Amino acid sequence: MSNIVEEFNEYREKMNGAILEDNNKIIKRIFNLDTNAFAEGALDKKTKELLGLVASTVLRCDDCVKYHLEASHKAGLTKEEVVEALSIATLVGGTIVIPHLRRAYEYWDAVEKA
Repeated sequence: MSNIVEEFNEYREKMNGAILEDNNKIIKRIFNLDTNAFAEGALDKKTKELLGLVASTVLRCDDCVKYHLEASHKAGLTKEEVVEALSIATLVGGTIVIPHLRRAYEYWDAVEKA
């Protein structure tokens, strides 16, 4: 794995472990809800990941964008599909999301090399 992908995943895993270790019922339920929301349903996983990617980009959450980029790659989405979703996110979010778009491109390239 590329360094930025590896570093992100290690940090995410470490901190999620620390958060869940506190055994807070509300936080655990939110984590569980998030996991279940992206499972197969009326919408397939690819569609859900693209929705998550667009929402995360518009909300300007770089960690969320990274997570959904990697999940999109694992789900089998192509760069063309991801870029089209990111174009919609940029249209909806406006020019303020362009810095996040740059980082998304950088991270997708790293995920593809992983």
